[in-house]
Amino acid sequence: MKKSLVGDESMMQSLTQNLMHEMCRYIACHCDQVLPLKSLARQAGMSTSHFQRRFKAVIGISPKKYQDACRIRLFKDTLKTDDTITDAMHSAGYESSSRLYEKIDTHIGMTPSSYRQGGANELISYASAETSLGRVMIAATDRGICFLQFDDADDKLLAQLELEYPKARFQPMPFAAESLFDQWIAQLNEFLQGRARLLNLPMDIRGTAFQCMVWDYLVRIPSGTLQSYTEVANGIGKPKAVRAVASACANNKIAIMIPCHRVIRGDGSLAGYKWGLARKRSLIDLERRTLVDN
Repeated sequence: MKKSLVGDESMMQSLTQNLMHEMCRYIACHCDQVLPLKSLARQAGMSTSHFQRRFKAVIGISPKKYQDACRIRLFKDTLKTDDTITDAMHSAGYESSSRLYEKIDTHIGMTPSSYRQGGANELISYASAETSLGRVMIAATDRGICFLQFDDADDKLLAQLELEYPKARFQPMPFAAESLFDQWIAQLNEFLQGRARLLNLPMDIRGTAFQCMVWDYLVRIPSGTLQSYTEVANGIGKPKAVRAVASACANNKIAIMIPCHRVIRGDGSLAGYKWGLARKRSLIDLERRTLVDN
């Protein structure tokens, strides 16, 4: 009897996860529209409060925040074309520039014009600290984190930072920003200790259009879930670009926040990881334990 109950519970959890992922796809396809929570709950066949709890438990964020992320992604994708900023704003469903700029700081990390220009020659501040995964360096522009990487020595991390951004200017984290850096490190440690499912920090993402497409997709892979490079390629609508997806993962500059550790080979093996397979395995195990505990 106990085995049957456990099996039934496991099946219900699997069905709920599948339903929430279906709702994610629904929200993504309609992100430029007004999506009241009540309407989404009706679409899922649940009460409003139950849907809100289940969605957040499976996906890690509320339906509203998930729609915000999808809408920003649509804005960024439109902005990469020849559309004006105003055209991209309206295509993504923003009624005014003030509503758009409320979201820019935490999702794009740059003003739209800087995003189109690649943000060259900006000043990047950096600092390092110790974590359970080893030494970490976080670097940021005035718009958000553009570099979060691990190694065993600060000089190696700084050399990697300079390699990643050869056109930028660098400085140690100024005194005025030290408290903010301490907050970022505290949140990172909360995540690495399994006390938080999400690492929600402001990002200043730099990359090619294809890389950004891949990275945006990776951010939407639920915590504790793994996908193959082929599944990611299919997910971004580029089924023949499996090698290019692997290359984009290898060129990720912001560990954990852009979760390339959630991508593995089709045969289930871990494949490569820029910061070492031991760290990749640790992150996968951590997210799975946190998912079970919560």
